Amino acid sequence: QVQLVESGGGLVQAGGSLRLSCAASGGIFSIDMLGWWRQAPGKQHELVASITTAGRTHYADSVKGRFAISRDNAKNTVYLQMNNLQPEDTAVYYCNEAPVAYMYWGQGTQVTVSS
Repeated sequence: QVQLVESGGGLVQAGGSLRLSCAASGGIFSIDMLGWWRQAPGKQHELVASITTAGRTHYADSVKGRFAISRDNAKNTVYLQMNNLQPEDTAVYYCNEAPVAYMYWGQGTQVTVSS
């Protein structure tokens, strides 16, 4: 069974960058669409970016032009490059299937952006 483990979060100042990684224990190719989700305190999980096996991407309006999702099927890994981070990006970031998060939520990785 596929398990996803997020990493790469941290504390950065506004305008900084982070690169998140999501490593799959099983074959990632079987999952057609993977997404990066985030959950801020008191809010629902929000899908911020997704990518298909063919490389088709989608971004939430709030991150367009700043975030870039990529997928390496050979390494069973999906990435999220986050540039020009803003305080409102502060959240726990998760990877999961998209557009519906069928898998159980993992621990995620904390991203904190200070102003």
